[in-house]
Amino acid sequence: MFAGLREGDARHRISVALAIALLIIVALIPLFVEPLSDILDFGIFALAYIMFALGLNIVVGFAGLLDLGYVAFYAIGAYSIGWFASDHFSKAGGGKGIHIGVSGFTETLLGIHLNFLLIILAAMILAAVGGAIIGLPTLRLRGDYIAIVTLAFGEIIFTIATNGDAIEIGGYKLTEGQQAISPVDQPKLPGFSQFDSAFSLRGYYWLGLIMAVLVLLINLALRESRLGRAWIALREDEVAAASMGVPLVRTKMLAYSIGAALGGAAGAFLGSYNNAINSNQFQFSFSILVLSMIILGGLGSVWGVVIGALALTFIDRKLPDILDPADIPGKLGLHGVGIADLKIGIFGFLLVIMMVLRPQGLFPERRRKLELTEGIGTDEAVYDARA
Repeated sequence: MFAGLREGDARHRISVALAIALLIIVALIPLFVEPLSDILDFGIFALAYIMFALGLNIVVGFAGLLDLGYVAFYAIGAYSIGWFASDHFSKAGGGKGIHIGVSGFTETLLGIHLNFLLIILAAMILAAVGGAIIGLPTLRLRGDYIAIVTLAFGEIIFTIATNGDAIEIGGYKLTEGQQAISPVDQPKLPGFSQFDSAFSLRGYYWLGLIMAVLVLLINLALRESRLGRAWIALREDEVAAASMGVPLVRTKMLAYSIGAALGGAAGAFLGSYNNAINSNQFQFSFSILVLSMIILGGLGSVWGVVIGALALTFIDRKLPDILDPADIPGKLGLHGVGIADLKIGIFGFLLVIMMVLRPQGLFPERRRKLELTEGIGTDEAVYDARA
């Protein structure tokens, strides 16, 4: 027994050492490429998508609650940047603006201008409230009904974003609709100079890496926590979980709220990098993209979700560069089909292949793999899944 424990500790130390080494390598990439390199642009989107995928993994992978409206939290996070880091509310502060935690030229601008860290906090709070709101109608629902409610929530947020220029609160438009809220403030972190994406993307890359690592650590900590075990029990059998004393209402609400908060933080980061927030960014296809990352990597598998996010980010961001938009669809007999539509088809094809050949994902969570390969009905599988 002690030999097994020592072997387990050795494997853990090796895994930690490899993860730290990989993190150092990833962190040093900006020093070996141009400040405005496409590699950094891809890396920034990949890190943002990893955060989105890990946030949704808490809801879908850990708790087993299908969410088709996750794009709503991207919208909430991005609009937090638009509201609190631009001149959108130009009459705020009596026409002089409201400035908290900012310095330099930003202090002279109209509108509301908060420090980036305060905006991240605000985005997480607003998204968590949105997560709680979406969770309330689903407390008594299961399966497909949850998917329908969450899909409706995402579409409601998209509709509000699109028509927000017709909604006025206190004389201010809620959003600019399909017209972008732009420009927005570049992040300014304590002890560092203000980012400027016109000259260098390195600051955004390192900021995204720090945020992604924090979200990854949160996922790992939650998975091994008492709450994480309650989520897994809920996913495997809701009735059995309730009979064992798991508070279903609180457990579901925490899954939605925490997952939404992480999505809100990622949305604020990506909104700041895009430097423009408009409703066209928050379509249903984004929810499918993030969900595909989780299914590809493995439901509930933290590292699998990271790999799945990287793979689909490559398809989403680099496919138009690899394929000739005017030539490839025509060769496939898809005349009049754009690259954007082709990407959706590729995502759907990957999902079908995964469901047929490897439903547990590329890097499945151990419990999930047992459910799908060994069967829960056997005593051995149940014992292993609880261990």
